Amino acid sequence: MIQFRNHRTDGLILIDRTAAQFLTRFLTLAAAALLISAAHAAEPEPTPLVDQQHCMFCHTDNAAFLAPSFQQIAERYRNVPNAAAMLEHKLRMGGRAHWGDMAMPSPAERGGPLSAQDAHTLVQWVLSH
Repeated sequence: MIQFRNHRTDGLILIDRTAAQFLTRFLTLAAAALLISAAHAAEPEPTPLVDQQHCMFCHTDNAAFLAPSFQQIAERYRNVPNAAAMLEHKLRMGGRAHWGDMAMPSPAERGGPLSAQDAHTLVQWVLSH
């Protein structure tokens, strides 16, 4: 038995050692799950860039439309070495389709030039899905 003092009633609470070990493990796992989910939280949407580049004309967050969803792109490229650089280049230059028939339009066709920093911001946001 483990004794804990209840400061509200100034009495003792007795907890079986097995129950205390279970509670400790449970709280440790819950804290770890919270930390992991916070680490994998999606980047905030860079709404002005998404609007300027008309991303939502072809993409959605989680369902294929005219082009793959941001979630599909993230699942395909998230753990691929140098994928971010390749995707940033694709955003800045446009180019042939990687899946499906629709090619990525050039920035001029989407809403104007796209800086390297803006392309990086968009790619990091997409990969966080």
